[in-house]
Amino acid sequence: MSKIDSMEVDNAVNQARKEVEQRYDFKGVGADISMSGETILIKANTEERANAVLDVLQSKFIKRGLSLKALDSGEPFASGKEYRIESKLKEGIDQAAAKKLNKLIRDEGPKSVKSQIQGDELRVSSKSRDDLQTTMALLKGADVDVALQFVNFR
Repeated sequence: MSKIDSMEVDNAVNQARKEVEQRYDFKGVGADISMSGETILIKANTEERANAVLDVLQSKFIKRGLSLKALDSGEPFASGKEYRIESKLKEGIDQAAAKKLNKLIRDEGPKSVKSQIQGDELRVSSKSRDDLQTTMALLKGADVDVALQFVNFR
């Protein structure tokens, strides 16, 4: 599944906001981070400063144990006298990625493993724990742009 902990995201945004407010190189450049719903808005007076604030946010995501694949950041765009970057939080596995993972499991995974798409999750089942662990390692090594978590392991 692909879920993000909203409290951890909120903590990462708050930590990034505090660091931006306190750092000397961000004084007087109008740098700010705000979050509303599933969107994080970064503002600064130059494109380079906006990218630097995004780097601070990404470092806080990593420190909090959140995957950067869950953060979909756009390019800086001018809005009046400031530059903005809108980042959206991605949650759930979309149908195309689920089909790609399902095909990967069928082609390269152990034969006893069954997988099915259930809404925005992919359910993988097997009688053997070893086969499930092999499938988990296969999915971790796969190049997908979705942050994967493994839950309900029995």
